[in-house]
Amino acid sequence: MKKLNVGLIGAGFMGKAHVVAYSNLPKFFWPAPAVPVLKTICDIEESIASDAKERFGFEQYTTDWKEIVNDPDIDIVSVCTPNDSHAEISIAALRAGKHVLCEKPISNSSVDAKEMAEVAEIAKENGIIAMCAYQYRRVPALVQAKKFIDEGSIGEILNVRSNYLQSWSADPASPLSWRFQKKHAGAGALGDIATHVIDISQYLAGDISEVVSSVKTYIKERPVQEGGVDSLGTIKLDQYAKKEKVDVDDEASFLVNFASGAVGSIEATRNAWGRNNFITVEVHGTKGSILFNYERLNELEVCFSDDPDDRRGFKTIYTGPAHFYGEVTWNIPGMNIGYGELKTIEAYEFIKAIVSGEQSSTSFGEAYKVDKVCDAVMRSSKSRSWEKVE
Repeated sequence: MKKLNVGLIGAGFMGKAHVVAYSNLPKFFWPAPAVPVLKTICDIEESIASDAKERFGFEQYTTDWKEIVNDPDIDIVSVCTPNDSHAEISIAALRAGKHVLCEKPISNSSVDAKEMAEVAEIAKENGIIAMCAYQYRRVPALVQAKKFIDEGSIGEILNVRSNYLQSWSADPASPLSWRFQKKHAGAGALGDIATHVIDISQYLAGDISEVVSSVKTYIKERPVQEGGVDSLGTIKLDQYAKKEKVDVDDEASFLVNFASGAVGSIEATRNAWGRNNFITVEVHGTKGSILFNYERLNELEVCFSDDPDDRRGFKTIYTGPAHFYGEVTWNIPGMNIGYGELKTIEAYEFIKAIVSGEQSSTSFGEAYKVDKVCDAVMRSSKSRSWEKVE
């Protein structure tokens, strides 16, 4: 069976997620399109890179990402670094003939995102695949929702309401990492998590054409985390720690108009106590409605207008072997999936695209569309008016 050597850049939280995905791919999807081989892992901190090599089973490690990009034995480059380095690494890798799986958002700058999409389009002509890691659109329940929409089961879409609420940065003692610095992240909750529900909304209902927004920063400064892997709020620093300014948003809320004529709303915050990874998407159409909640990600709620009056209301579909990506449910109804299986689905789609030569749905071009929506949100927060997505 064909094997593809993986070079992974960035050994933190998302690096671990990519490792789990590549390792599990042939365990769930067999025969696999190809088998990923964990060749080289990179992190700028040598102790982290060395530890990750041993922990994850890579053949070697490096502290210089260019060694991976320039290695003729590497087929795939996984980019799991802070947002400000996505463009440089991804563009270099594509030009070196490597397939690229880049974490979201595609970049901290829509200017860079546009260039990435253009370079990826050229690379595609030579059989090189570039994909952005918007994994939530691959939740089997949401793929089923897309099927209902495309079949016309809920009629014409009227309204889409999406939320992504987390709590990990609600505590002011949660340290300042790159995710709270505009030069690295580009944006706060908007770029970190709102991008996911923007992508889901556009996946289900088409392109967003204009927005009006409110963007807020509640915690103006945070204690500084010195080195190490991004803790995502799992550690707290005391009152005597050095503090620095937060210059990105804690929350972004915005109304949207879709090119189709549908309307909607999106809210994202990392400061919602009690909400750990709360993603909800509700779609209303002329013939029915769909509701998804990630905290119950193996379920999809549906309501159809042609149900009898005495039976009309939301009913729950439990996803399993009969639905999309049934392989990751152990082929047994009710066994359910979690985040690791979801990232494995993403890796499967990426590897399948490489082998088939057919571009994945989460192309760099699709990811660039998300960045353009984020730009419009930021412009609207300043102008206090509707802004076109352009």
